[in-house]
Amino acid sequence: MVENHPMEPFLRTDRIPHIWCPGCGIGTTVNAFANAIKKCGISLDKVCIVSGIGCTGRVAGYLNLDSFHTTHGRAVPFATGLKLANPELHVFVFSGDGDLFAIGGNHFIHAARRNIDIKVICVNNFIYGMTGGQLAPTTPLTAKTSTSPYGNKEQPFNLPYLAESSGAKFVARWTTYHVMQLTNAIIKALNKPGFCFIESVSPCPTVYARKNRLGTGLEIMKFFKENTRREKGVSTRDIGIDFQKEFIVGNFVDI
Repeated sequence: MVENHPMEPFLRTDRIPHIWCPGCGIGTTVNAFANAIKKCGISLDKVCIVSGIGCTGRVAGYLNLDSFHTTHGRAVPFATGLKLANPELHVFVFSGDGDLFAIGGNHFIHAARRNIDIKVICVNNFIYGMTGGQLAPTTPLTAKTSTSPYGNKEQPFNLPYLAESSGAKFVARWTTYHVMQLTNAIIKALNKPGFCFIESVSPCPTVYARKNRLGTGLEIMKFFKENTRREKGVSTRDIGIDFQKEFIVGNFVDI
């Protein structure tokens, strides 16, 4: 007897194997998302996924849902249109830090300001992983990329702070080590009306880690385990990420 994988109903198995590198955290984030949908018992006919360009943008092609792989940076306005056209849908944006916060940053800010009832999951790997390893809006200070070979000199975005100050009603950050917490945060977002944002801090062992000598995907997961902490009542202003020291994870905003 052949047993099916428990996540098989959520995947377009004809498109497997995927293109993601060994050690990448995107698949872990997709698994957390699928588990959240499963635990909530929501019909897949009522859930849709919108993504942009980049490694995380391929999520829309692998999930067995109504899905839209949109143009670079435009996932949020596409998702806004879907929600306005059919308010009964659970609309998720699933994309990367470059797509959502560089070319797409303006859309993110105004969707949060308007409190559009969509849920945005950002897989943050601190770099443009698919298009050449360029500097991203979240690349930490001093980190090396193909466009900052001597180290980043620009202050990176603190994504939870940006989301909260723009008007998001639920804001969380977890790493791909924190699988259960990440799953539970997605469940909370599913059940909360309004604009919700979840940052999934992820390894990029092929590009970011090599350029910055951070080791393998497993070593980065160990770093997440040993160098993150939860702190109640912390201001999102104070939770920027620096790979030189520990950083804070948790559910920060729940209005």
